[in-house]
Amino acid sequence: MSSVQKSIRIPEETVRAVEEMAVQAGKDFSSLVKDLLLEALKARKCPGIIYVDGPSGRRARIAGSGIEVWEFMANFKAMNEDYAKIKQAYHWLNEQQVRAAFTYYALYPGEIEAHIRSNAGQTKEAVLKRFPFLAKPESIA
Repeated sequence: MSSVQKSIRIPEETVRAVEEMAVQAGKDFSSLVKDLLLEALKARKCPGIIYVDGPSGRRARIAGSGIEVWEFMANFKAMNEDYAKIKQAYHWLNEQQVRAAFTYYALYPGEIEAHIRSNAGQTKEAVLKRFPFLAKPESIA
């Protein structure tokens, strides 16, 4: 994605807060501001979606649910894209929450599909290869 340089005025307290967040995230100021701005734009387009930090970075989540959008959409696909089945499987989600997930996927399918593909590669063998300390010792197995 190409970028354009722009100059904006930001309140000092906002600059300090972003600088603190950048240090904690291990990012430079500009990268973090770019990420925050992109999240804010996505949030405006998709009310009902929040962003949370996870082991593999920030991801879109259905507000009030703890369910990440990629997880919801992966299950929808596994149910042959049957709307009635997904509504039954996630019976505690209200209509607005379900619509938020579908809207986010419609707007950002590449992002969600990348998370689905990444998760599909997380077999037991792949996890143990990456984190061998999780395997039970041979004498216990």
